[in-house]
Amino acid sequence: MPHTRKVYISGLAGCGYNQPETFAAAEQDILRSGLAAVNPAKVNAQLPEGMCREEYMGLSACLLDMCDAIYMLHGWEQSPWANWELGYAMAKGKDVLKEEGSRKETSACLARDRVEGC
Repeated sequence: MPHTRKVYISGLAGCGYNQPETFAAAEQDILRSGLAAVNPAKVNAQLPEGMCREEYMGLSACLLDMCDAIYMLHGWEQSPWANWELGYAMAKGKDVLKEEGSRKETSACLARDRVEGC
């Protein structure tokens, strides 16, 4: 059975940014392109309150370790957290995908970068 590539979603979070909806839209784009999406906003929403940054970083590392690629949303450059995730993913040899100018372009980019049977 061929391996379905898993893609971790990373981007700007907090500070009034609409994280759950933005991450959910990216998740749908990834799924439509035939890849599996790992949405940390969805995972984090299920965790108990009061977790510290180091605990979240550990969970992010575990999720990234399971994935083949990281998908950087618009504005990721403004987030120290997303920069850390990108650096971690690159150090682990993950493919890096970046959100294009529009959802249509993004879907085309994901479909183009899809690798089957790896």
